[in-house]
Amino acid sequence: MELIKYLNKYFFTQQELLDITKITEQDLLKYQEDGLMPKCSYKLSLNIKSDSFFGLHDDEQEIEYYAKGYSSWLAIIQSLNSTEAIYSVFANRYKVAIERLKEQGYYSTNSKVTSELNEHIKEEWSHFLNGIYGLCTKSGLPEDIAAKELSILVINELSEHNELTPEQLNKLTLAVDLLDSASSLFAPHERLKSSRHRLVNEVRRKYQLKS
Repeated sequence: MELIKYLNKYFFTQQELLDITKITEQDLLKYQEDGLMPKCSYKLSLNIKSDSFFGLHDDEQEIEYYAKGYSSWLAIIQSLNSTEAIYSVFANRYKVAIERLKEQGYYSTNSKVTSELNEHIKEEWSHFLNGIYGLCTKSGLPEDIAAKELSILVINELSEHNELTPEQLNKLTLAVDLLDSASSLFAPHERLKSSRHRLVNEVRRKYQLKS
């Protein structure tokens, strides 16, 4: 039950997404087949048994859950309806997010966010379409994805040092807070295996960082 509560609170079911965006299930499937729209992040297969005055009843249901940010992504798909144009929106928003974060002091020397950024964004696009970021970021959108990826790079780079200077500790605190703000809470059964647990909770504990 905790899983269902979590999904119903933080995600849209497929039907809710369709109702909000005024599209059909066939439209959604076509957008996914065309590589424009992410797959669902969770799929529940439910076997339901009901007992009432009218007797026993068995039912089976399959429910797909999508990140709530995907309602705005569907609006982009509907307005452009071109693979190249839609990918450009994703790539440009990702790049702008990275640049803004760098201006705010989040910096990594990793080639993923420097010389190989374009190649990295192509990989991110693939993960995005597979529904991965709908699961592990709050919105599933490019801004949260960029924040998650850059903060992880910064945390991993700083964590390589045995001892950190006060300046490095401050940078680590900011990076952990950024990851905290961009990451989903994860489903109850996933939390101890999640990047949030490993790179937010455990890093705060290890370095005695304030949340």
